This record gives sequence, C-alpha cells and structure tokens, in this order.
Amino acid sequence: MAKKTKIALLYDFDKTLCTTDMQNYTFIPSLNIHPQEFWEECNRFSRKHHMDPLLVYMYQMIQWAKEKNLPINREAFVSMGKGIQYFPGVTNWFPRIDEFGKELGVSIEHYVISSGNREIIEGSEIYPYFKKVFACEFLYVDDKAVWPKSVVNYTTKTQFLFRINKGVLDISENQKVNEPTPDSERIVPFRNMIYIADGLTDVPCMKLVREKGGCSIAVYAPGKMPQAKQLFDDNRVDFMAMADYRSNSDLDKIVRLLVRKMAIQDELVRIHNKQASRPLDD
Repeated sequence: MAKKTKIALLYDFDKTLCTTDMQNYTFIPSLNIHPQEFWEECNRFSRKHHMDPLLVYMYQMIQWAKEKNLPINREAFVSMGKGIQYFPGVTNWFPRIDEFGKELGVSIEHYVISSGNREIIEGSEIYPYFKKVFACEFLYVDDKAVWPKSVVNYTTKTQFLFRINKGVLDISENQKVNEPTPDSERIVPFRNMIYIADGLTDVPCMKLVREKGGCSIAVYAPGKMPQAKQLFDDNRVDFMAMADYRSNSDLDKIVRLLVRKMAIQDELVRIHNKQASRPLDD
C-alpha cells in the first residue's frame, strides 16, 4: 500500500500568526510598563553581558515578575495565551486547510518553530491544532520558573526542520536525529514543507526549506511590506503575502496551490520509484 502524502506547514508565531510579540499582550502590561521599556532593557542587558537575546528575555521575565510579586509558574504563563490577538482568519485557518488536504487525499500537519514562550502558546486557542510546538520554555522547580529548559534562537531553528523531516520530535533525543536516514524512511520530505514567517530571524529556515525543495512564504502586516519584499528580492523566500489567513486571500491561494502541487509531485515520485524497481523482464 502506497504511503499517504504528508505535508508540513511550519510557522513562526510572533508577527506571523499573532500581531506582535506574545509577551506584549498580557505579561508586560501586568508589570505596569510599556513593551518598549521591557525590550529596550533586554537589548541593553544583552549588549552589556554579550548574551544571547533570547536567554536575556527569559531571564528578565523571571526577574521583572519577582520584582512585581507576580507568579512565575507554568499555570500563570499558560493563562497569558488567552490574551493573544491574531491576524485575520488565523483561528479558522487550520481546520479549513486540513479539510482541503483531505479532499486531495493528503495529510497536513501544522508545526510552530518560535523564539517565543511555549507556555504562552499552550494557552492560545489555536494550540490544539499543532502537531508539535518548538519554542523557548522554562524549567520549573517547586512550581517556579528557575531556568531555561529550551531556547529556540534564529539559527538553532533549523534543527527542528530535520526533526520534523525524520519524525524525531523529542528534543532530548539527539542521536537519532543525527543518524543517517534513507529518504524513503523520512516522515516528511523537505519537498513537502511550507515555511511561513515574517522576518530576518527566520532566514536560515526559509533558505534551508527552499534549498531542499520546499517553499517559504514571507508574511507581513498591513503597511509593512518592505521587509517581506526585501526577502523576496534577495531570493530568500518563494512568495510574499499579507498576513491574511481568510479564505481566498493571497496567502490562502498560494498555500492551496502549493499543497496541490506537492500532492501531485509526491504521486509522481511514487510512480518513478515503482518503475525504477521494476525488473527488466516485467
């Protein structure tokens, strides 16, 4: 029996699915400060200590919360996901695209690869649609955040493409993801990946997906096209579209066409492989 075509849609989160950095909706306002003040302090701290900016923001979340006597447990962070605001059509996007895949006889999986907080994403209404969320996460001791459990920065994002490709989704499993794996045993071929993101921090993933036969799409908020256009002009993405996930939007049309193309391409690959294995006297 032929293996069913599997297509992976991979998303950044902040400014791709939601309209700004996820901490800006609930966490930073709970500190009674403006988001700009928080992020400027993170940038200053990062430059002063020559520190990864993502480790800095996680450190600062804990420090600021302690100073304001706010809870720093998983439950508190997860609850912040309820305040997220999405681009148009996001909340209905996933079941609609899944249904389109079913009509074509393919299986579509959704993944997040984000430098934001996994806990906040867990609390969002769209979390149940994702096969897996790879994002920054805290380690909790006695129900208090004490240390980064995982950090997903701009270049390490690419490792998760290989994890999805090979089906090794547990980030504690390093040996298996680095072992040589025949193409026939890979769960999601790179040619069946669509990477959707908004900016320069996603360039390594955008380029890798493109180079391995998949497609990358740069999305942008209304009035903020220049960065996406630059990514397009620099051949770092295949397409650009406004972050409008509603039916019949440009993004919707592009993704549907790509899914259809990948379904056809996969079927052609299966036919080719079958003919390649046919004996000469058949």
